[in-house]
Amino acid sequence: MDLSFWAKTSGTWLNVATVLVGTLLGLLLRGRLPERMQRIILQAVGLVTLFIGVSLAGNLGSGGATSSNGAVTIDGVVIGLIALVVGGLLGEWWKIEAGLNGLGDWLKARVRGGGRFTEGFVAASLLFCIGPMTLIGSLNNGMLGQDNLLVIKSTLDGLSAIALASSFGIGVGFSALVIALYQGGIALGAATLAQVLPDPATNPSILLITGVGGLMILGLGINLLELQKIRVASLLPALLLAPLLHWLTVLILNWVV
Repeated sequence: MDLSFWAKTSGTWLNVATVLVGTLLGLLLRGRLPERMQRIILQAVGLVTLFIGVSLAGNLGSGGATSSNGAVTIDGVVIGLIALVVGGLLGEWWKIEAGLNGLGDWLKARVRGGGRFTEGFVAASLLFCIGPMTLIGSLNNGMLGQDNLLVIKSTLDGLSAIALASSFGIGVGFSALVIALYQGGIALGAATLAQVLPDPATNPSILLITGVGGLMILGLGINLLELQKIRVASLLPALLLAPLLHWLTVLILNWVV
């Protein structure tokens, strides 16, 4: 199926628009709400983020690796744990968290953003780009021209942007740049990915990515509630390591068994 550029990326542009509109509405509310109300809005988003993270993390159980004869299975939780530990070490070595914060500070200086600009940019970028709807929705949009999942995601992101922008400020809106690059890139590269992942919704590697991403979203919720500072950005390499570790595990199991 030969799709146009717009057909492949329509969901991404809708997502960008809802985040920008949500940010604008949040900024309008920001000057009219007392601090205690801004705090309760952020706590509400944090609690919902925890719920989403826990729900997605359950996919780890379906992301296990099984030998070709079905005799041996390695639980997806084990693979996910290794991916997070190794990915976290790589993220700290590559200073991903510092780099993302640096990008936020650079944007803050260019647009003269005040307050918690960088914190809002980082939190929104991670929240809007980690999760199964980003990956599966972008793949469906790019391969089939179907943007229904991204329409749902766009609605959720727009509502979240209102709450985040009312607390963090305009930095939340600049996460739209990350959405355009990351989500749009997946959609445009979907034709290639489709050859490797013919059924992304049930593929164990995708389920593993979803579970690992769920744990990262859980960490982001903890950050929003200010319970503990978890360096979620440093864990991003785990999303790439998870399918690689799954493939290696299956390979080893088939060789040993």
